[in-house]
Order: sequence, then C-alpha cells, then structure tokens
Amino acid sequence: MEHFITAAVFNYPHEITILRHLLEDEGLQYYFENETMADLLPMYSYAMGGIRLKVHPNDLATVQEILDTLNTTTHLKIV
Repeated sequence: MEHFITAAVFNYPHEITILRHLLEDEGLQYYFENETMADLLPMYSYAMGGIRLKVHPNDLATVQEILDTLNTTTHLKIV
C-alpha cells in the first residue's frame, strides 16, 4: 500500500459510505486515510487534511469514473 495515491479527499465520514460499497463491488483495492480519527473527532478532519481515498495507480481511472458517476447521475452527490 506504500505506492497508493490519493484519488479524492472528503471532509466527513458520511460522504464515503456509499463510495465504499461501490469500490468493493468493483473489487478495487483502496483504503481511507484518517477515517478513524474523523469518526472519533469530526472537527479535526480539516486539521488532518480530510479523509483521503487512497487507491493503486492502476485503478485510478476506474475510481475517477465511479466518482464522476456518483456525482452526476445519482441524487446521492458527494458534497
């Protein structure tokens, strides 16, 4: 996981809930950096630089498509 890159940054834990399911459905390897701290201390999310979605570079295009689809074709937009 040391070669994973940041694909997106979120401020609140609720923003990643549906995204997590979509990524798992695609079978992609990913993790959310700072997720636990944001769950415990939500206002620290800004200080930590947000919740970072980390993915393998080979999966970046697929992840970007998922993010674009989630933001444009559904009513469940990521803020």
